[in-house]
Amino acid sequence: MNEKLFAALQYLLPQHALSRAAGWLAETETAWLKDSFIRWFAERYEVDMSEAEQEDPSHYKNFNAFFTRALKPGARTVATEKGSVVCPADGAISQIGDIEHGRIFQAKGQDFSAIELLGGDTALAEPFMGGKFATIYLSPKDYHRVHMPAAGTLKTMVHIPGDLFSVNEATANQVPRLFARNERVAALFDTEHGPMAVVLVGAMIVASIETTWAGVVAPTRRQIRTSHYPDLREFSFAKGDEMGRFKLGSTAIVLFGPGKIAWDDDYRTGAATRMGEKLGGEV
Repeated sequence: MNEKLFAALQYLLPQHALSRAAGWLAETETAWLKDSFIRWFAERYEVDMSEAEQEDPSHYKNFNAFFTRALKPGARTVATEKGSVVCPADGAISQIGDIEHGRIFQAKGQDFSAIELLGGDTALAEPFMGGKFATIYLSPKDYHRVHMPAAGTLKTMVHIPGDLFSVNEATANQVPRLFARNERVAALFDTEHGPMAVVLVGAMIVASIETTWAGVVAPTRRQIRTSHYPDLREFSFAKGDEMGRFKLGSTAIVLFGPGKIAWDDDYRTGAATRMGEKLGGEV
């Protein structure tokens, strides 16, 4: 389908109603329905079940359990080089580079501001001005748990309600400020590299976003909600620890401040990512 037509149709679709319907289907435990759906999905998107802790698709109680499946121990290795920053998720680089004049590149002349990405809070965005960003797209076949790029202590979480456009390449090319208008959860951490933000961006038919400390983050009221966390051990995470997951796929955006880290040269638009592999390191 033509990119412009595909994007235009998404403006007309009842995005949230479709997502609620998809959420119902993803949560059903009716054996014949969920098993048929899971097997079709695994075949359609060539999901590698050999990596899954539970390889039998019929073992999962519903589609969401399958989609957020755990991997076998040792299926991913977290880079241990001193000062390294790792890929937070399996997927592919959508864009990667510098935050220039407070803006983050999206695609084909499209960009958006770091301030609006973080819910319009200038104070939260200020540490990232002139810093680095990496946008990682998780396709349907990928492992859909998101992990810590660096060890850190959680300070703030912001839930920003919004649209639910698809986040694939075609939509990113056509919809202005896509990642700053879709529903998202921004988690901000203190790390050895200074402030770090990991933003989980929702998408069309994404049923929900979860974090390991707050569970499903989906307030019923469509308003920005900010939560602050005390400096306690329970909110500290090691590099590679799971920090969130998507029930149906989307995008993770990582932000660091200026002069703190540099991305490895191997990562360009379209490059595959694998959770735990070295993405960059301290300058």
